[in-house]
Amino acid sequence: MLDANALSLLRQQMRDAARGVDKSRKAVAVVMAYAEREKASLKRIEAQILDLETRALDALEQNCEELASEAAGIIAQLEAERDATCKVIEAYQTQIVRLRQCLTESETCLRELKQGQHMAEANDKAQRLRGVMPSGFVNDLKDAETTLKRLQERQEHAEATATAMVELSADTSAENITERLAEAGYGAPMKPDATAVLDRLKKKAK
Repeated sequence: MLDANALSLLRQQMRDAARGVDKSRKAVAVVMAYAEREKASLKRIEAQILDLETRALDALEQNCEELASEAAGIIAQLEAERDATCKVIEAYQTQIVRLRQCLTESETCLRELKQGQHMAEANDKAQRLRGVMPSGFVNDLKDAETTLKRLQERQEHAEATATAMVELSADTSAENITERLAEAGYGAPMKPDATAVLDRLKKKAK
């Protein structure tokens, strides 16, 4: 139960982490969009400054100092706006670098956590499958193997005994017929008799 609860909690935390990474990614995109908007504004301001400076110079050449003075005032305002915009862009750029670094670290961490989650779930499935197997399953297999081996040995011994009995029976039958033939006078006698012993002793005496 504890493992099941832990896996359920892990899955929820992974979903929360994934949503957090997705929000971070969107935050980076939003800040980048703001920065691009400020950059476009900066270009517009710089273009206005350049245009007004050109026109003010023309006015001064034509001795129209009043219009040139008004243009100078506007240019001063635009330059202040330009400087402020540059600072905003710089702040955005710094923030983008930090957010991107944080996002990269978060994405790497999330990938590693997903791999760990996959391993944890795989181990949990393996443990559940192992729990389904009977507790004495392995011992039963070993006992069966021992019984089978003992039975095979007995069968081999029984076969060897039967073979020996057949061979002994054959030998007995052969000896029986040989003795009967010898007693009937066919071939050399199987057992020494008194006549043969006496003849042998006579030969030694000579």
